[in-house]
Amino acid sequence: IDLFQIHRPDPHTDVDETLSALSDLVRSGKVRAIGSSTFSASQMVEANTVSDLRGHERFRTEQPPYSILDRGIEKDVLPTAQRLGMGTLVWSPLSGGMLTGRYRKGDVPDTMRANRFAHMRDERRLDAVEALVQLADESGLRLPHLALAFVIAHPGVTSAIIGPRTPEQLEDLLAGADVTLSDDVLDRIDEIVPPGVDVSPLPHAYQEFSAADRRRRPLTERAASAG
Repeated sequence: IDLFQIHRPDPHTDVDETLSALSDLVRSGKVRAIGSSTFSASQMVEANTVSDLRGHERFRTEQPPYSILDRGIEKDVLPTAQRLGMGTLVWSPLSGGMLTGRYRKGDVPDTMRANRFAHMRDERRLDAVEALVQLADESGLRLPHLALAFVIAHPGVTSAIIGPRTPEQLEDLLAGADVTLSDDVLDRIDEIVPPGVDVSPLPHAYQEFSAADRRRRPLTERAASAG
């Protein structure tokens, strides 16, 4: 296996134990490199520190969600990955389909995705999409190509993960990888969605799962304190 990434941080398992198990896989020749996915910046630093102190293999990559509509990782995750020398493989560069051009204000398709996820109908996100569609048109680009070119333009991004369902979609998205955005276009994007900002509401899958475990004391501990 060239790259073995853990899917999410496990709040119930110490990162030292996780890294120890992954290091065994590397040293036995089964895995070439290990990585993390959807880690916060502090978790990335913690894992790197534990690896250095305990002699474990280091995470070589981080796989966070990143798109024009979801730019929060620009504040900490991307700079941290750069400082630690980690590659960054961003997922959902089309923000779950919202940046395909299919989801428009006043014309959201009646799909399972749109009905299941509230953010697909959020007015602020749809307003941003409308502005981005106009910018793409003025720039002679299709919205998906604008979106892909945007994430690739960040110096902290190593590659973008796409999820085409047909050969035609694959060919179309690959064409977007060859697009280079001018500084003027990137500045216009910053006016629509400022750097480091997630256009609310943030999709649930993008959130750090372990945050829920940290926001309250365990029930037994709370009961003891109340008594």
